[in-house]
Amino acid sequence: MEKRKLKKPEAIIFDMDGTLFKTETLLIPVYHRVFDQLRAEGLYSGETPPEEIILSCLGMLLDQIWKKVLPNHDEIVHRRADELLLQLEHEGLKEYVTELYPKVEDTLAQLRERGVRLFVASNGLELYVKDVAETHEIISFFEGVYSAGEHKTSTKVDLVKLLLNNHGVNNAWMVGDRSSDVEAGKQNGQSVIGCAYAGFGADTELVGADALISSFDELIQLYDEAIS
Repeated sequence: MEKRKLKKPEAIIFDMDGTLFKTETLLIPVYHRVFDQLRAEGLYSGETPPEEIILSCLGMLLDQIWKKVLPNHDEIVHRRADELLLQLEHEGLKEYVTELYPKVEDTLAQLRERGVRLFVASNGLELYVKDVAETHEIISFFEGVYSAGEHKTSTKVDLVKLLLNNHGVNNAWMVGDRSSDVEAGKQNGQSVIGCAYAGFGADTELVGADALISSFDELIQLYDEAIS
């Protein structure tokens, strides 16, 4: 665990994919089904793009994702891919064995016991983000679950700003695995904890974070050692 001296937060805001949820346990099988359906509908031909491309897009808005995964296809194909992804992820959470990262539930419980207010801020769609939290029975830990899909925000900076304002939070930690999480925390004047265990992004993703953790439960030690 790499860290600077941190101030104890009143609230912690979590990204979902690559932070709480081991996204590839759902995304990889769904990704292949999306392209099977696009081919069946005549909207796509050829091999499915490499899995590494979609995994590298985690943390982006859907519009940005399809521009990277399907750069040579138009908005009609992109929007149909949106629909299929949401539908198949919803079905897949019931069909597949999906996973949170180790010790997520126990760590959230311990933070709540310490009086920390917990939130989620994700660039995903509302149904998907809440589905994951409900399926894995962690939604009750959170005072608010915010998604770009629900609040129509164009950046995570704006989403986190909205969350902070709506809940009167002044001192928070933003916890996530992508540069968008670092940006969202820092541009809103908050500390950032970078999750270095997911491995989806480049080495530079978490530059600027105040601390890096290699497992989720290290948050407890960080919190307990932070300055009141």
